[in-house]
Amino acid sequence: MTESRESKCPHFTFGNTLEEQQAELRENELLERFASSRAKLSADRYRPQYHFVSPESLLNDPNGLCFWQGKWHLFYQAFPQEHREDPWRAVHWGHAVSEKLIHWQDLPYAIYPDPERSCFSGSTLVEDDRVIAMYHGTELGNMVAVSSDPLLLNWAKLTGDAVIKPDDFPDLPRVFDPCIWKQGDWYYSLSAGVLPNKHGPREHRADFLLRSRDLMKWEFLHDFLDGDRFGYVGDDGACPYFWPIGDKHILLHYSHMSGAHYLIGDYDTEAQKLLVTNGGDFTFGPTSYGSLHAPSACPAPDGSGDIICIFNVNTGKPTPPWNQVMSLPRRLSLLVGDRLAQEPAGDVESLRGERIRIGAMTLEANEEIVLDTISGDCMEIEVELDPMSAQFVELNVLRSPGREEFTRIAFYRNRGFRITNHGEQPVRHNSIISLDTTNSSELPDVAIRLPENGPFELSEGESVKLRVFIDRSIVEVFANGRQCVAARVYPGRDDSTGISIRARGSKAKLLRLDAWQMRTIYR
Repeated sequence: MTESRESKCPHFTFGNTLEEQQAELRENELLERFASSRAKLSADRYRPQYHFVSPESLLNDPNGLCFWQGKWHLFYQAFPQEHREDPWRAVHWGHAVSEKLIHWQDLPYAIYPDPERSCFSGSTLVEDDRVIAMYHGTELGNMVAVSSDPLLLNWAKLTGDAVIKPDDFPDLPRVFDPCIWKQGDWYYSLSAGVLPNKHGPREHRADFLLRSRDLMKWEFLHDFLDGDRFGYVGDDGACPYFWPIGDKHILLHYSHMSGAHYLIGDYDTEAQKLLVTNGGDFTFGPTSYGSLHAPSACPAPDGSGDIICIFNVNTGKPTPPWNQVMSLPRRLSLLVGDRLAQEPAGDVESLRGERIRIGAMTLEANEEIVLDTISGDCMEIEVELDPMSAQFVELNVLRSPGREEFTRIAFYRNRGFRITNHGEQPVRHNSIISLDTTNSSELPDVAIRLPENGPFELSEGESVKLRVFIDRSIVEVFANGRQCVAARVYPGRDDSTGISIRARGSKAKLLRLDAWQMRTIYR
């Protein structure tokens, strides 16, 4: 007897107008269940207040971030409680909506498995009259579903089967994690994968290009990347998102070995190749132990040429029945030299409470200054520093009074790799923003992560400007709008809420520090 793949979770068909849908959602049993679950789980000391978390269970990759009819839609791998006995065999697409990319409203599960075993990662393409979702249906291949209603509540799967099946393309090494875009009359899709390494046993990342006129019949073209020298041997090109950025194109992706990365280059629309000119990392270490995970991205709707993206962030401690969280949304833009800028996106400032300001002061060498007027585990901190000649300057957050636990944010001027050409003078080095969580917790079940060390260039005479977001079990640090480091943290002590600052080796200057307690994103 063939096992049924139909979801056990309640499934609904909604009206076609916004008014009908809003009325139906007010009495929806799933949303009532979600609200009850959120209220119950909010007491968990590690559950974030302004980073999105699944309402009732586990969470994995974000999928298909898009802007449709004036609203942002976030989809994600979700695990309904009806399938908790074997959650990975019945993954659904969870769904939330936001007007300003910060306050999220839960919606019912969007895409349900059947005939596929699970609905894994994919992306969306917004057209004038519909949104197309392309994703991997486990044990079948890559699927296409479409929706056109106001809140993207009703989805229909084209053909009722996979449109790209592994057996249909003998030259295609693997089929999973698709993204989709359109050029002229053709739809294009990347399917994630790897290529053999001619010089050793470990493979290297690749993404394979296919095209279709009708979304149902596809042809395989070739490997999409040309000139990629920016990855690690052993990486793969999972969860790809390919979009224009500035006057270039960007391919965001995830490696199951080393986390989230990006490639920037020129899109040759005749050869249908990405000619890679630069690349970089969103995370700096293994893809585990509280690290940034997979991206989801789409063009900013304001016509700026920027990209809006969001990531899931892995757990570093068992916290059943939930685990991962979403990062804050980021705005990515292109700088001179094909370098990437990163800043918080969305109306995060609307969450701020009363501001507490620390004025300018000299930081004497090797003297830790505890800022007694500021404390908390759900905060935003803005810091501006003149490092002067200090070896490094550190800001410690989630610090216990005796320094038994603390999370260390450190700036190192010119301590990274050389960024000059051979023979060019003077020799220059990247600066480093470091997020060190090795002393964040005394608890025995917290997975210790190596420090996240993100390089970026700081101009001569430029001050260091940090935006630090602390949200119970996650810390994100944006440095001068050019780099971001993030990791999960789990202080075990109730008094690990303090803040301190210190210059090492020589004195530095604190120009200003502003801090706000942050409100919840759930209304």
